[in-house]
Amino acid sequence: MKKALCLPFFFLLLCLDFQSFAQKKPTLEQIMSYSFPSNLIASKKSEKLAWVQNKEGVRNVWFAQMKEKGRAFDSKQLTNYTEDDGQAISQLTFTRKENALIYVRGGGPNNRGEIPNPALIPDGAFRQIWRISLNGSKEIDLLTTGNNPTICPAQDMMAFTRGGQIWVYDLKLNVEKPLLKTRGGAGELRWSPDGKKLGFSSFRGDHAFIGIYDLAKKQLNYISPSVDNDGSLVWSPDGAQIAFLRIPNERKQLIFEPHREGLPYAIWVHSFITGKTQQVWQAKPGVGSVFRNISASNQLFWTANNQIVFPYEGDGWTHLYAISAKGGTARLLTPGKFELQFVSLSADRREILYSGNQNDLDRQHIWRINVRKGKPVQLTTGKGVEWNPVMTPKGRLAYLASTGTLPAQAYVTLSPNKVKPLITNALKDYPAKSLVEPQQIVFNSKDGLKIHAQLFMPQNIRKGDKRPAVLFFHGGSRRQMLLGFHHRGYYHNNYAMNQYLASKGYIVMSVNYRSGIGYGMKFREALNYGATGASEFQDVLAAGHYLQSRTEVDAKRIGLWGGSYGGYLTALGLARASDMFAAGVDIHGVHDWNVIVKNFIPSYNPSARKKFAKLAYDSSPIAFIKTWRSPVLLIHGDDDRNVPFSETVDLAESLRKQKVVFEQLVFPDEVHGFLLHRNWVNAYKAAADFFDRKLKKK
Repeated sequence: MKKALCLPFFFLLLCLDFQSFAQKKPTLEQIMSYSFPSNLIASKKSEKLAWVQNKEGVRNVWFAQMKEKGRAFDSKQLTNYTEDDGQAISQLTFTRKENALIYVRGGGPNNRGEIPNPALIPDGAFRQIWRISLNGSKEIDLLTTGNNPTICPAQDMMAFTRGGQIWVYDLKLNVEKPLLKTRGGAGELRWSPDGKKLGFSSFRGDHAFIGIYDLAKKQLNYISPSVDNDGSLVWSPDGAQIAFLRIPNERKQLIFEPHREGLPYAIWVHSFITGKTQQVWQAKPGVGSVFRNISASNQLFWTANNQIVFPYEGDGWTHLYAISAKGGTARLLTPGKFELQFVSLSADRREILYSGNQNDLDRQHIWRINVRKGKPVQLTTGKGVEWNPVMTPKGRLAYLASTGTLPAQAYVTLSPNKVKPLITNALKDYPAKSLVEPQQIVFNSKDGLKIHAQLFMPQNIRKGDKRPAVLFFHGGSRRQMLLGFHHRGYYHNNYAMNQYLASKGYIVMSVNYRSGIGYGMKFREALNYGATGASEFQDVLAAGHYLQSRTEVDAKRIGLWGGSYGGYLTALGLARASDMFAAGVDIHGVHDWNVIVKNFIPSYNPSARKKFAKLAYDSSPIAFIKTWRSPVLLIHGDDDRNVPFSETVDLAESLRKQKVVFEQLVFPDEVHGFLLHRNWVNAYKAAADFFDRKLKKK
């Protein structure tokens, strides 16, 4: 009798233990339950910070200021939006007296002037400029419809754009009026330090001018107008001069083809005292002659010691250089074989903050450099990823950061050894322990090029296991996946999906294929990449062979997935190597390069570029449709402004004719980077279910 009772009890314990083990596996919703921070800014006069939090699609403005005792920042949510409605919040800026914040709510229009409305709001969506008080009342005012709010430093006035024209808004009287009616589209608004002049860029298709409008004289002048593209205007601290970039137009240069050399760009300076405009620096012919931008509020920085800091990759890596406003020899500020990305200038204009992969190629850390002394100092270290550095007037560093198992948060440095998150306990219930630390992998492609990747190994894998595996390819292609949650919301979600697949037992490898960033100009501008030969396909095959070589991988159950450019490589892998890849998930992928090139460059005429057009077609998945056999899940939003929805429509038609099994998930009115959190979740649930059915054994 006792033995009969013990046996069921023993099995009951096993069942309970199995259930507790199963409950430890996080759901997709739990892994994506983070609140992603972005748009971190610091005020120029006081110890104040502001940023945007996106909590599962609900976006709100947050604010923090130093407490009276100076030992901590007091953070609070300012806005109270409650819906996953797809309305982006961006362009935060403090008012002149720093007693209010200005922000833009709503996305940019497509080529038909339609504002993104993926939540199908019956009244439609708008792009509007709002103001919220910082005096404790939390009053929120809808100011106007528009974009690019720019605060005048001398009076309570804001310049902004609407329909490509410049308007001004009186922040005291709450009235607006048009400031200028000009040809072209105005952007990059920049007030002079005394607020008496407004500079801007006038974009006119194949060229652009720098415009300066004198408010008192009501006079508009274009500075040294030319056939080039002028932009990134920056004022000198005294307002007596401006500097700007001059980039030559190259009509025959298309997109998604290598551009290692070109007509050299230059920096020009205009003096309002002498009326003269002169070139103070020009890139050398060859390496570095093509302008390479950085993630910053402007591409040029005018420092306190009359130096102009700018990005240049003359040694094959994206670095910062400094040159006197009078001209001379440019000085390299950030030497080394690495790339920097996020850059900001301190309030006193003496120091540059930047994040880059110096000494840690698959992560980003933050550095500081005094422009006069010129020796970089590392501010953050470790196994995390840090970006978007800003500095308060008293020298406190604030930034965004993540780790391999913890999503991004906003942090502030209170003292050299004391760093605090700006939102306490934001990740208290996050299932970090259920996630895995990705491993850095470096393998050789067929032509010997070294390819970096991140490998996610399931926690419960045992010796002798043969697991299904999945390759992930990022979009861009000018992107780099890192050994931690990514600094962009789109790839933050991609990283979370890779963690979710690993939690379900898949071996996942995220591949930083050629034509991405982080590994130098030659890697980024890879020969024969994209529309000129699809040389990245070598990296797709090499990644597949690498997985096949691992004893833990079932070589017959390898899938691949990605979005945008990653969708292109997914489709290319399925079309050209169905014998290697058993299934794929293609999210708004590229299928015919000629369609994509024309989408970005409307003047592109394949009939006039027959040689290029043929090569572009032959570099596309659609050219290999007859050898495509593996099943695929197609996911796309039909208001995509980057990859036309027709790419998925046309591919589906071709797959039907070839009798290739495909499934589809379509999001009406959704854009390229899904604005609705629920669409991300639904897309990833569908992808995981698809892989479960196609890659896991019955």
